[in-house]
Amino acid sequence: MIGQHDFASGAHFAFTDRWGGVSAAPYEELNLGGAVGDDADRVRVNRRLAAEALGLDPELVVWMNQVHGRDVAVVVSPWGDADVPPVDAVVTARRGLALAVLTADCTPVLLADPVAGVVGAAHAGRPGMVAGVVPAAVEAMVGLGADPARITARTGPAVCGRCYEVPAAMREEVAAVEPAAWAATSWGTPAVDVTAGVHAQLAALGVEDRRASAVCTRESGDHYSYRRDRTTGRLAGYVWLDG
Repeated sequence: MIGQHDFASGAHFAFTDRWGGVSAAPYEELNLGGAVGDDADRVRVNRRLAAEALGLDPELVVWMNQVHGRDVAVVVSPWGDADVPPVDAVVTARRGLALAVLTADCTPVLLADPVAGVVGAAHAGRPGMVAGVVPAAVEAMVGLGADPARITARTGPAVCGRCYEVPAAMREEVAAVEPAAWAATSWGTPAVDVTAGVHAQLAALGVEDRRASAVCTRESGDHYSYRRDRTTGRLAGYVWLDG
């Protein structure tokens, strides 16, 4: 169920795989995405199962309405009955409140400064990486007292540069913004490496403690991949600080 769970100085970082839930094909099993066509009740059960596996209260997990932009929300509590805003990053200074990001090829970015008591989560697909959602998330964390030099960053399972084929013109456009994202597929065609681009952006911001998952979602049958399957579920990354 939980593919990776990392603990660093009071900060928790976790990424799910697709197993251990109740969803039926083509979303089997642990689909955590509520807007992909899966049964809503099953998604709620999956979110509860994932939270409980991490020792979290399911009611204290903040989700996003992700739109491939760069907007960031500063949160102090879950949305409750309010509409979930269209943002691609959330940050908080509330310990014990977990921030969640959904992906199925895009790069999930989890950030924490335990000294300041600030965490952030960002959804960095190709458009969001180009738009600067990760720098925007770090900026919002700094506004809450975080220091980039103290931030720990973890990126989760995502489509790798060897598998993310794009038109040559698109690769040029992306590389013009972030040269580190320039890539080629394993079969020799133009590609983009979003995770490499994210890590280059973090390095430029002074975030030195960075770690990337080795999992390529398109290559891994244990993970959801939109590029591979189109109709599929969503993985989640979670970040939180001990209360």
